[in-house]
Amino acid sequence: METIEKLFSFINDNAQKIEKEQELSYLDSVLEVLNAWLDGDNVPAGKVASKEDIRKAIQLAILKGMRENAQPNHQMTPDALGLLVGYFVEQFMDSQEKDGAKIKLLDPAVGTGNLLLTVMNLLQDRVDGVGVEIDELLIQLAAAAADLTEQPVSLFRQDALQNLMIDPADAVVCDLPVGYYPNDEVAKEFELKATEGMTYAHHLFIEQSLKYSKDGGYLFFLVPENIFESEQAQGLYKYLQKTAWIQAVIQLPSSLFSNKAHSKSLFILQKKSADGKPVKEVLLAKVPSMTNKQALEMFFTKVQIWKKEQK
Repeated sequence: METIEKLFSFINDNAQKIEKEQELSYLDSVLEVLNAWLDGDNVPAGKVASKEDIRKAIQLAILKGMRENAQPNHQMTPDALGLLVGYFVEQFMDSQEKDGAKIKLLDPAVGTGNLLLTVMNLLQDRVDGVGVEIDELLIQLAAAAADLTEQPVSLFRQDALQNLMIDPADAVVCDLPVGYYPNDEVAKEFELKATEGMTYAHHLFIEQSLKYSKDGGYLFFLVPENIFESEQAQGLYKYLQKTAWIQAVIQLPSSLFSNKAHSKSLFILQKKSADGKPVKEVLLAKVPSMTNKQALEMFFTKVQIWKKEQK
């Protein structure tokens, strides 16, 4: 923690100075600090920090900036969720590595890159990352964080629901943007477009992610807990029956979310393939409180047993 605190203080103190001198927002000032660090113009003193320490310190500074200037599209996936997603990516992808080739990991709503970088740091040198983000400030912060943690990430600034210039991914991670998608012209191109009214963006992100996944690829989505209870849920379920095999639905502790109404689940899919087959039994589980060590160990044991039984 001491290293993270020192790095955060370095970023925060310099950002506050820039904020005052240049009359920039705190988040823009953080970006200035990170870019100066990258250029070697102003670097933190002391020993070289680990990738995780650097990511966490950057995350703390960005979180501070987001709290000061809350915008609906400026939200970050909390660390506890990122680590849980990373655990499941590791469990499902351990059989995917062939001939030493790296896993290509896509996040189509990458934001500041926190979820993608958490998973990449966990999987160490086994992954190449790809991120798509429409917000200019967020993608610049993601780029700086990826460079400072020396993670191989290619970033594309665009609406992720329009045509992407990327190769199909082995796996997708995404904290799905929830709400209605404003561009009806683009939504019309999707099978999951609403029959009347506006279409859910989170449904379109699922369809787009499947489109840009390899056959047999795995997808790890943080979804609204009530995703199958909405008026558009029937269409989503029919679409998934046709295109993917549901692997797991993991209910996450409501204590991880500021508002119980915003509770999420981890939804894991596998894109259908000619040589694949569905799991014998979909994993339905609830993650216990993150502070209950014994219950957490039992939960991970349950996942391991399920995994063995599917072989």
